[in-house]
Amino acid sequence: MTAAHRPFIPIAKPLIGDEEKRAVMEVLDSGQLAQGARTEAFERVFADYIGVTHAIGVNSGTAALIVALQAHGVGPGDEVITTPFSFIATATSIVACGATPVFVDIDPFDLNLDPGLLEDAITDNTKAVMPVHLFGHPARVAEIREICEDLELALIEDAAQAHGAEHAGRRLGSFGTGCFSFYPTKNMTTGEGGIITTDDDEVARLCRIIRNHGQEQRYRHDYFGLNWRMQDVNAAIGLAQMDHIEGWNNARIANAEALSRLIRSVETPRVREGDRHVFHQYTVRLPGNRDAVQAALQEAGIGSAVHYPIPIHHQPIMQQLGFGEGSFPVAEAAADAVLSLPVHPSLGPEDVEYIAATINRVATR
Repeated sequence: MTAAHRPFIPIAKPLIGDEEKRAVMEVLDSGQLAQGARTEAFERVFADYIGVTHAIGVNSGTAALIVALQAHGVGPGDEVITTPFSFIATATSIVACGATPVFVDIDPFDLNLDPGLLEDAITDNTKAVMPVHLFGHPARVAEIREICEDLELALIEDAAQAHGAEHAGRRLGSFGTGCFSFYPTKNMTTGEGGIITTDDDEVARLCRIIRNHGQEQRYRHDYFGLNWRMQDVNAAIGLAQMDHIEGWNNARIANAEALSRLIRSVETPRVREGDRHVFHQYTVRLPGNRDAVQAALQEAGIGSAVHYPIPIHHQPIMQQLGFGEGSFPVAEAAADAVLSLPVHPSLGPEDVEYIAATINRVATR
């Protein structure tokens, strides 16, 4: 089938079926729309899925990061070490707490925070380390956890893109305090929403207080918090999606493996041995000719996206931190080269073959 006669292949496609629609209608019919029984049920199921004691639902992945940071006592004067190559919320959540993001460069293998550079960035003001499990590939979080434990630093995992990914035999979000997003393009969705995972009873208690205007008792506000609650409509969608997340992850992995077998013209994603990469994004590297390749893919009816074209330390709102060109060369090179291709579970074998054949035709190493 020629490109002119093929349906357009989008970069992402949220999967919402009759089960989710029924679940939403049941909530609407119940009259219990705010955080309630379905949120609690979703929290229990998601905690079991990650392998932790607690999960705390909130209204976005960004809220998860802010609430988790606050629950660990991060505030003005503190520093949080993180990656410069991620979505902006990784850093702005730190700023929202009054703290300062401190960047270290990334590992060229998986584009995640490089643990080998971590200790040189730690100061007396360091309160926490926030690795990002970018694109669904685990950061080397076991190594990072050891450093955090030795120096009594909080470990907050930005797992917004890594539902079900695994490292060292454990699900991500179980090494420290995990923060997940359920934005529509993620591996599973609640429409909008997020969740925090932890084995720490006190962190969980504080998260539940902070997400609800800082009140443990009604109208008594002992902590600063805003309305970051998850709503039962969102939780109902999430509960329905939990029945499918592993099948969808396996489909993403199968599609990614097929793409990597078939694509010869560009550098395909790397997967560290022993890790489970769940391919929120299938991201290739095209240094030098990305824009032309992306335009050619669009012409051929294939969606693509750049995640992320500007490293965080180059964002206008981060200029005050004083990082210039060349501060983090691996992250800057990645921003100039990465291109994400469709990998979502809605792809059929013919779609995968067409994507691979097209990029082989329009791209050269």
